[in-house]
Amino acid sequence: MTIKDTPIWLSPDSGDFETFKAQVSRETDPADWPLCANVERNTLVYDGEQVRRSAKDPVSRRDLMAEWVRAFDSGPGVIVIKGAVPDAGVLDRATDVFDEIINSERDGGAGAGDHFAKPGSNDRVWNALEKHCLADPANFAQYYASDALAMAAFAWLGRGYQMTAQVNRVNPGGTAQTAHRDYHLGFMSPEQMSAYPAHIHRISPVLTLQGAVAHCDMPLESGPTLYLPYSQNFFEGYLAFGRPEYQDYFARHHVQLPLSKGDAVFFNPAVMHGAGNNVSKDIYRMANLLQVSSAFGRAMETVNRARMVSALYPHLQGSDFSADAVSNVIAASAEGYAFPTNLDRDPPVGGLAPQTQAEMMAKALSDGLSQDVFAGKIAALHKRQQA
Repeated sequence: MTIKDTPIWLSPDSGDFETFKAQVSRETDPADWPLCANVERNTLVYDGEQVRRSAKDPVSRRDLMAEWVRAFDSGPGVIVIKGAVPDAGVLDRATDVFDEIINSERDGGAGAGDHFAKPGSNDRVWNALEKHCLADPANFAQYYASDALAMAAFAWLGRGYQMTAQVNRVNPGGTAQTAHRDYHLGFMSPEQMSAYPAHIHRISPVLTLQGAVAHCDMPLESGPTLYLPYSQNFFEGYLAFGRPEYQDYFARHHVQLPLSKGDAVFFNPAVMHGAGNNVSKDIYRMANLLQVSSAFGRAMETVNRARMVSALYPHLQGSDFSADAVSNVIAASAEGYAFPTNLDRDPPVGGLAPQTQAEMMAKALSDGLSQDVFAGKIAALHKRQQA
């Protein structure tokens, strides 16, 4: 599909349900994926030992990564790597670190929430990457030395990728997430998504790769993630997947695979997915959720936007600019995106993303806040966003 075949502006009701069903009603043919160990429930499963052997040979390494790119792009969209982190001792020490962080943050009154699950159904560690590294750098090094983790990230994003991680522990009785797509557009309301032209809906999935490392055995009763293979190919999915007919289809047709400790799952962020119900009595299902970003998701220059908006504010307040002109100035100066931020101190409130600097500036002008009050709010926002 090219730009000339697609409307430039989509709407919250974009997407044809019959087209969606046709695209996801595919069967995975093992013959198309010669390097995978087997196909389970339409999902490609790779052997971690074979991955590590392939990593040692440049040709084999590139061939395997090429197959993964095809899988993420036009194939099932999901791969499982058995034994991606093979050393149980390394995993167990990392689990201890994460448990210590969860307990420490809970004792400190922190309540890390989930974007797509009911409050209280899980324990979340935001910025687990940095916290893990500072708590036990030796264990961090052993953990992220994994060829499987590095090769999956490199395959989809190329060199210079940016690793982040968020630990999620779903406790017995924890409820399922709403089926969704992920970052970037997946963290927005349909109205917000509609403000981005169609080609941005096309490129959003290639800016990140989603992954998870299992820190315990995850039988189906513990609620490992549910997926709808091939759903990343449905172009309007960011806008459509929240609607009832798509949610109902997902509930009836998703796939779910049990995982063993040390297994990893990687998937295109546009795959429709969601964590399942933990109906077990005693399994505290912990996964280290990896969200890897393209190096290209950054501007060329560093800009102190907090300093800019503080200087601009009195020149916009009470000016004879039209509302559109004020919006244009805000867009040229203020940070219009909520991420990256420190989600411990700057959590989403009333939505999937925190308030942006631009939104704060527009509201301050509307509310008639003084220059000093506005500058204080911007300074506080900047402080909250720091690691």
